[in-house]
Amino acid sequence: MKAIVRHGRKAVVLLMTLLMASVALAERKPLDSVVAIVDDEIILQSELDSRIRAVASRLNAQGTRMPPRDALANRVLEKLVTDAVQLQRAEEMGIRVSDNELNETMRNIASRNNMSLAQFEAQLQREGMSYRDAREQIRQEMLISRVQQRQVDNRVRVTSKEVENFIAASSDDAGSGLEYQLAHILIAVDDFNDTEAAAAAEDKAQALRQEIAAGRDFQEVAVAESDAGNALEGGVMGWRPRNQLPTLVEDVVPDLSVGEPSKVLRSGSGFHIVSVLDKRGGDKTMAEQAKVRHILVSPSETVSNSQAEQLINSVYDQLEKGANFAELAREYSDDPGSGAEGGDLGWVGKGEMVPAFESAMLEAGIGELKGPFRSRFGWHILEVQDRREKDIGGELKQAEARQSLYRRKFEVELQNWLREIRDEAYVEIKPHAMGDGENS
Repeated sequence: MKAIVRHGRKAVVLLMTLLMASVALAERKPLDSVVAIVDDEIILQSELDSRIRAVASRLNAQGTRMPPRDALANRVLEKLVTDAVQLQRAEEMGIRVSDNELNETMRNIASRNNMSLAQFEAQLQREGMSYRDAREQIRQEMLISRVQQRQVDNRVRVTSKEVENFIAASSDDAGSGLEYQLAHILIAVDDFNDTEAAAAAEDKAQALRQEIAAGRDFQEVAVAESDAGNALEGGVMGWRPRNQLPTLVEDVVPDLSVGEPSKVLRSGSGFHIVSVLDKRGGDKTMAEQAKVRHILVSPSETVSNSQAEQLINSVYDQLEKGANFAELAREYSDDPGSGAEGGDLGWVGKGEMVPAFESAMLEAGIGELKGPFRSRFGWHILEVQDRREKDIGGELKQAEARQSLYRRKFEVELQNWLREIRDEAYVEIKPHAMGDGENS
């Protein structure tokens, strides 16, 4: 009997030991948890952690000092929420990214980094991101870009009179070639009628400007504090010539030294600080142009993306067999402007076409067919018929002026649209994700 009791005690001890071990294991490997609910979608802790690692890796590569982890997590989570709202809009609108498009984009990204696809995949693994996760993130970015273009583009109108006035106002700077690499911080104000909130936002912006002036890294502050859409890129806006500066800062930027923060500026969206990270140029007078023709096949309500892709492949096969480009453009192209002209777009310079088209145009040799490839307008085949360098003339000034005005207006309308859809969405941030609960 005692032996049975001792044996029973040993069994209990063994069972308790196993239970304690399993509990310890569970503590070491917790189940994934929900950090936010966005309408019908959820954001998981694993998604947030993965994106934080990716952002941290990019900031380290840029040499940008890391903000506190809580601040970074808050910024990344808000970006995930905004992305989720936009991705749901894309799904509602039937916007898709095909595997072929995505594969081509991944190849282009690898090529721009002077890598093969295999080398690119290995580099991602070294940075702690799987190729599969990176591919999915790129797919989402493409969807977001397309839904932004479709929803915001129709809000932007640039008139000929605006172009004329722009050229007249910027004539002193049109040929200078001086460009500024800008970074930007926004402290958003949802409603200026709320004077207390507006005053608090202005005080925060002034305090941040003082910290930057005292030596705190501008891009670190942007990551940690900015409400702008490019906060996680350190607020970097890229290179801008004088005549393409945002209206709010066009009179401020030329007087800033490299690294100097501007005074706090106010707009309808909140309070801004801008800084010039670098300057270049000042003596460029020539523009490289390509004489291009193309055929465009666009998906529509009656033509699915796969059908459009099949048709453009069929057109490409005919061209390779010697068919006349101009005749096929007149028959098949959905670009009403160039289609009637045999696909002819005339002389085209950098910055005049959408990125996918420009990339293909710059890669193509004279007389080479390039495509089929996809832009936000549909499927293209292009041919570069000639190249030249030309003094920047009136036609380029017109194109640059129109593009500059479009970009300015698009950036303003994009921020307005993002605020609108964020306000319309149901968003619940879980307390363990942000430190305290937030519902909207």
